[in-house]
Amino acid sequence: MNKIRLAIADDHPLVLDGLRSLIEDASDIQLVITAENGASLLDKLRNQESDVVLMDIDMPVKNGIEATRDIRQRYPQMKVLVLTMHDEPAMIRELVNDGANGYLLKNCGRDELLLAIRTVHEGKPYFSGEAAVKLLQWSDGPAIPEELKELTERELEVLKGIAEGKSNKEIGDALFISHRTVDTHRTNLMKKLDVHNIAGLVRIAMRNGLIE
Repeated sequence: MNKIRLAIADDHPLVLDGLRSLIEDASDIQLVITAENGASLLDKLRNQESDVVLMDIDMPVKNGIEATRDIRQRYPQMKVLVLTMHDEPAMIRELVNDGANGYLLKNCGRDELLLAIRTVHEGKPYFSGEAAVKLLQWSDGPAIPEELKELTERELEVLKGIAEGKSNKEIGDALFISHRTVDTHRTNLMKKLDVHNIAGLVRIAMRNGLIE
């Protein structure tokens, strides 16, 4: 029986060591790559392809969201299983849209971790109970106001951050994008909403209930 070739990307050595110990007794899984960030992972994948990547989100150089997008483009058959502490519905939705095959929270146990790896390897999606509930809550959430229907999910997040008085850097850090990308979204928001300054964006956000 061919073993599942597993790669793990996480910037915390203790987490890497812990995950290594959790899977070492699994006879059907072989750890072939460990990496401290998404860039290092992609570099190592050039020489050692994997079947499943266990991916953290918060990593320096290239975070898990960016790495997931790159993997989906370069290695479409490879499965990506996100392992993170983040349970925000928008974050889960974004990673699913970017091609993640599963989403697991770091409070899971060994049995669930192994089940998730095996499930996504078989081509089936896997979401921890908490993540599945968050996705359901997101999809059943309130309808988007008519005035904001043309905005993308990311533009809505940026608009909310602007209305809360956050800087481009603060918004970018929260959404795992660069401050330049935030600036581009802000420009697009002004065009779509036909306003010419930040005050106009804030008024629209307040009018549509994005902030109190």
